[in-house]
Amino acid sequence: MRVLTSDDARHGVLGGGVFACGGGGWRHHGELMGGLATSIGSPVLSTVDELPADSWVATVTAIGAPAAKNWEIKPVDYVHALQRLMEVCEHPISAVMTAQNGYSTTHNGWIQSAVLGVKVLDAAGDVRAHPTGKLGSMGLTTRPGYVSTQVVSGGNRELHGHFVSVNQGSVETCDDVLRDISVRTGGFIASARNPVELSWVKQHAALGSISLALELGAAMEAAGGRGDAVVDVVCSTINGKVLARGPLGNEVELVTRGGWDHGTFRIGDCTVPYLNEYMAVDRDGERVATYPDTIAILRAEDGFPLAVSEAHEGMEVVLIVADSRSLPLSTSAIDPVAVGECEQIMGIPFLEYLPS
Repeated sequence: MRVLTSDDARHGVLGGGVFACGGGGWRHHGELMGGLATSIGSPVLSTVDELPADSWVATVTAIGAPAAKNWEIKPVDYVHALQRLMEVCEHPISAVMTAQNGYSTTHNGWIQSAVLGVKVLDAAGDVRAHPTGKLGSMGLTTRPGYVSTQVVSGGNRELHGHFVSVNQGSVETCDDVLRDISVRTGGFIASARNPVELSWVKQHAALGSISLALELGAAMEAAGGRGDAVVDVVCSTINGKVLARGPLGNEVELVTRGGWDHGTFRIGDCTVPYLNEYMAVDRDGERVATYPDTIAILRAEDGFPLAVSEAHEGMEVVLIVADSRSLPLSTSAIDPVAVGECEQIMGIPFLEYLPS
């Protein structure tokens, strides 16, 4: 086990930003959450082998569209959501894990660990960020008899007041309901969900994902903000490759609809459709990368990962991709139910490209 520090918080934003794949929260929120957690307490990162075998784990995250205009999440919302889940769960929850890496989502669970004493598990529902809760649910969509418990807390207080909801049912139905709640409460909301045995996490999660993001962030910081040097360390750390360089263009303009950011970027001869996150890369009509591959766009000037919500036409960028098979791969990242939903929403093929 290791105590997470302010250095880790800084590295988590950098490395998590690459795995954010254009979504994964917001840089400023990650800096706030990581800095706050490591200043008010001592969040502890633990591997799956360092916890008692009978431990129960909950997934903690936020739900919504990063480009939404009226979102509001306070640090206490994350704590409150987990507290409420602990109250209704029949098993004691001793550890939490993030649904995904990202600018701010790599820090999911740190504030809960600092305040409530739970461990932060060095694992994720997905090594990279993704648009739906199903994609981070570790295959629970197809676990026979599993009843999901999902709690949300937060919302834009000025517009909607503070909202709390406890939901139980199938993972698919609860996820759809929570997505709708995020829209109705301003665009984003904090959640704690899917309590499950540690043994299930060992079998189905992307293990080591947090350490990987922190390692990547430390290497990026050491490169000193020099664009080409940062691109090189990103590629070497995650076994990535550069697919295109040049000015960013909008092939399809961004629109926020149904709790997601939709659109398509163009970089050189590559197009990158996104649903909150970069989900595929096509070149001259041929698919060259597909979720769950890690797809990142870095700013050419300093190598910092670019979020969909911060992108504008004409920015000089670098498009990189890392094959999903070279990184920790969770069960839910290749779950046909979860991935098939993205195919339906975006109207482009995914299932035929899933790694075997």
